[in-house]
Amino acid sequence: MRICFIASEIAPLAKTGGLADVAGALPRYLHGRGHDVRLFMPLYSSIGLGALNADHVPNVQDVELRLGPHRYSFSLLQAHLPGSTTPVLLVHCPAAFDRPTIYTNGPDEHLRFLVLQRAVLESCQRMGFAPQIVHCNDWHTGLVPLMLKTLYAWDRLFEQSRTIMSIHNIGYQGVFGAGTAYDVGGEIRGLLSPSDFGAGQINWLREGLRHAHRVSTVSPTYAREIQTPIGGHGLDGTLRERGDEVVGILNGVDYADWNPALDRYLKHRYTRDDLSGKAAGKRAFLDWMNLSLPEKTPMFGIVSRLTPQKGFDLLFDTLPEVLAGRDCCLVGVGNGEARYERFFEGLQQRFPDRVVFHRGYSEEIAHLIEAAADIFLMPSMYEPCGLNQMYSLKYGTVPIVRKTGGLADSVQMWDGDSRQGTGIVFNDFDVPAMRWALQTALDLFKDRDAWTQMMRNGMAQDFSWDAQGREYENLYESLIR
Repeated sequence: MRICFIASEIAPLAKTGGLADVAGALPRYLHGRGHDVRLFMPLYSSIGLGALNADHVPNVQDVELRLGPHRYSFSLLQAHLPGSTTPVLLVHCPAAFDRPTIYTNGPDEHLRFLVLQRAVLESCQRMGFAPQIVHCNDWHTGLVPLMLKTLYAWDRLFEQSRTIMSIHNIGYQGVFGAGTAYDVGGEIRGLLSPSDFGAGQINWLREGLRHAHRVSTVSPTYAREIQTPIGGHGLDGTLRERGDEVVGILNGVDYADWNPALDRYLKHRYTRDDLSGKAAGKRAFLDWMNLSLPEKTPMFGIVSRLTPQKGFDLLFDTLPEVLAGRDCCLVGVGNGEARYERFFEGLQQRFPDRVVFHRGYSEEIAHLIEAAADIFLMPSMYEPCGLNQMYSLKYGTVPIVRKTGGLADSVQMWDGDSRQGTGIVFNDFDVPAMRWALQTALDLFKDRDAWTQMMRNGMAQDFSWDAQGREYENLYESLIR
């Protein structure tokens, strides 16, 4: 299949969240399956070109773009995703993408991602690439399906193109003033949502949901949740109108990076059949963190952005209570809202012999926490898919999760009778439920046979892209047929 895949961020070149992980892994899988994948992203100033050995794409240099009264020029460069043969096409437009951060609050934010979308379609024309599938991701690419119906409807190159709009987090929608429609151009105004346009705005994600041939999101449960008033963030009605054309496909995990048998950050590697390396790694990690605790002390781990979505409000009362009353410790890494950072820093000050919190992010520490921790905390208010709970399962680190989104689809509550299940799952987003989950995990940890079985159950799960990628292939094929 000929696939045009567009994303505002792609790991490892640029990343703020799960979108980048999917945009880096899924095209790599598709390329490995023999599909002609053209993967497009902006060339941000933070991306070092020197190590990429990028080449200029013939016929796509110094291309002029007119966005209403605004003028831009872009060139296209081709490189490969690091560590792979998957080609990535970089839209080089310093006026739009030479910024200190990937995203901004500037008045030209809509123009920046109009440049991306127009540049992709203009590049396809100049390369003579007729995509059968145009896969759009999040609001930054939300107007592509509408552009293909209007600005580019004349070009038979796109006559057979089918569009998919993927939602990675419906909380981010790309809402701009109605006047920005003039920057898009063409006859789009007549096709925009009347309720939005009448209220003086354009919601880019809503337009993608309305005009794409299919809508996908990153887990089956999240696909159902976003069609409810509570989970839809104002777009639930639009999604319900699409009916069965909304599908949920759980994200995959790159086990080349997240695998305790291969992990480059681990001195003590281990497998499901030989867990001795996990115990040795925990001892070394406790020593590195200056925590003079016995190895048998249950360790909670956190690796997260610190935002309300992640559910850390539930820990304000429960975690100090557990640390004060039970034998356990906590190691976390993350940054975000100041009140959460202050909370974890306060825990470290109150329990200096049992809590270590690293403000910021470190890939090495993230891997070491996944390997050394016994229990991983992920009590999200909502979670489209989540990846850390799947990493934890592979590392034999039992996740505590709330039953929402991709967490509900990837973690099963432990059943002591059947000895089935992979983690601790709680339903209600409230303090009593969180307290129950923490206490239940610590109680189960004392039963070493049951705990080891739960670890091994989790490590046996397969969330690889070999499993999940095939579902995208099926979706693409159904659209082409």
